[in-house]
Amino acid sequence: MLLWINGPFGGGKSQTAHEIRRRLPGSVVCDPEHVGFGLHRTLPPELRDDFQDLASWRQGVVEVLDLALTRHDGVVIAPMTVTEPRYFAETVGRLGELGHDVRHFTLLAERETVLRRLRERGLGRLLHRAGYAVGKRPRPGRESWAEARLDHCLERLAEPEFAEHLWTDRTTVPRTADRIAVLAGLTLRPNDEGALRTRIRQAGVALRHVRTD
Repeated sequence: MLLWINGPFGGGKSQTAHEIRRRLPGSVVCDPEHVGFGLHRTLPPELRDDFQDLASWRQGVVEVLDLALTRHDGVVIAPMTVTEPRYFAETVGRLGELGHDVRHFTLLAERETVLRRLRERGLGRLLHRAGYAVGKRPRPGRESWAEARLDHCLERLAEPEFAEHLWTDRTTVPRTADRIAVLAGLTLRPNDEGALRTRIRQAGVALRHVRTD
């Protein structure tokens, strides 16, 4: 089974994906974003636009996830924002056409909630600034790019074709993971983690997703 977790940038996709992986034995997170990062690194910086516009990204994601779903004995979790209907059809839709059990979920929240979450990502900005100390020129923060696309994301992802919709304004990541598991017919291990340990672990997930190149 593939759990594709969609949503706006800053919507909690990666945190939810890793929460499910933590509590679902045999599951694995396969992040389609890494395919895009690899493609970006083969291009001059001035040509690094939205990698989803590259057919090679869409084809590569399908090939990689098809392989994981075919060979891996467990649930595959893919946290990735996709708002363009054609790109959605060429990735999520195509994987379903290949015969895989694809469960798609979109995490939504009010605009103010997502903005607050994005602006709480101070570590990324700190690391970008630190790049000057080692002679690197930081690129514009991903938070600013995400904020610029937020209204577009929220409008598109609210459309029926991007269901199942899950609103996350007044819930926690573990509870969102529980809701996805129930809807997908999966059973997660109980969440017996304390609040402090949860915050530390989630900070680690956020740190692993900071990009400075």
